[in-house]
Amino acid sequence: MDADGRLLLVRKAGTTAFMQPGGKPEPGESAGETLSRELAEELGIRVDPDDLRGLGRFTAGAANEPGFLVVADVFDVDIGSQRPVVGAEIAELRWVTRADADDVEVAPLAREYFLPD
Repeated sequence: MDADGRLLLVRKAGTTAFMQPGGKPEPGESAGETLSRELAEELGIRVDPDDLRGLGRFTAGAANEPGFLVVADVFDVDIGSQRPVVGAEIAELRWVTRADADDVEVAPLAREYFLPD
């Protein structure tokens, strides 16, 4: 979230829903190491895994795979003055509020848990 209460979401190439940045772990990676790597690859943001604040493990319907669930370890981190830029498989990024979510397809995980009313 930024200072204006907007949540950073991304849309991967070939998909329609916006979701939190991140991805699947590589062998031997912790959830924090995975997010740190994915933020660098997807958005050019550098964060130390030790600076991540765990928010918990959440389950919701998978946005791009109907009938499946996604189970995600979710973190909060201050990115300071870094500005995210589209990279890797990301087609688009947006800072989204709850009001914006009425006009944008937002993945269930973000919509249900992380866009404040």
